Amino acid sequence: MDLETKALLLSVGTVQVTEPCQEGRASTAGPGAGGQSVFFQSGPHIARLSVVESSPLHLESRPKGTVAILKDGKEIACGRLVEPLLHCPEQAYITVSERCIYDCKFCAVPKLRGGIKSRQKVLQMVEEAARTGHLRAISLTSGVEVSPQHEAERVAGIVRGLKRFGVPIGVSVSPFPGVNRILKDAGADEVKYNLECVDRVLFSRVCPGISYQEIMDALQEAVGIFGRNRVFTNIIVGLGESDETVRQSIDELAENGIIPVLRAAYPHPLRAGEVQIERPSAERLLGLACCLKDALEKSGLEGGRALTGCYRCTGCDLIPGRDL
Repeated sequence: MDLETKALLLSVGTVQVTEPCQEGRASTAGPGAGGQSVFFQSGPHIARLSVVESSPLHLESRPKGTVAILKDGKEIACGRLVEPLLHCPEQAYITVSERCIYDCKFCAVPKLRGGIKSRQKVLQMVEEAARTGHLRAISLTSGVEVSPQHEAERVAGIVRGLKRFGVPIGVSVSPFPGVNRILKDAGADEVKYNLECVDRVLFSRVCPGISYQEIMDALQEAVGIFGRNRVFTNIIVGLGESDETVRQSIDELAENGIIPVLRAAYPHPLRAGEVQIERPSAERLLGLACCLKDALEKSGLEGGRALTGCYRCTGCDLIPGRDL
């Protein structure tokens, strides 16, 4: 598939899967937590699609282990399904705390009240992933069970135990003053603190109890501690923000050495009626991705140098340095 087709798949974000051999894997992270998904690869591009019975996209088997994606009965892409290692290909991408004290209105995690993985459990999961011979990176993400500091210190302890695997480690947690030094001293290679909504008026509504400025402060400090091309932040597209606001934020972040991840909003059924979400069109995703590419190049940042996380996986987003 070409870039435009990947943008189309991401704008839909879902696919119907009817054959048992094509069943999806469960997700425990972020707004789409609790659902099933598949990774579809065609040419240089890969797309992660949630498995939904009502999706306008259909996944069908083809000869020699290939699959096709159809829309309105017409094949729009042909490729193969990629087996994720842990949540995504070639990475042990693990959610440590599947619950959160915050109540971001687009996120299912606070509603699901999932489990808390112990240090021993995480180490066991990575050990099993390493035995496959396909482990290339480790990414740890986490909700907030007690407090951001408690979570970061617990994750830092896990990072120390994971260094023996000899692969890059990325961490995404809720930031607070001092978080960067804790994670750097533990051995983390990259960090991601998510702004989520870059419209500050909307942010106060969809992320109550969280400080936008505190996240920005942590991101800016992280660049000085972890270095350029090692600091990331999610920007959700489809919460009511304007393209102008997103573009301005992209420019500001890139100028400060921070690499944004543009993530299409996912309307989780557990959050129905709590926030207005409009899945962005393929054209909007493409336009903003091109803006992001230009901003990164202008600031001398290279998405293709990412060691862990979303910029390495590319399944959920249009990634400069990988897709375009």
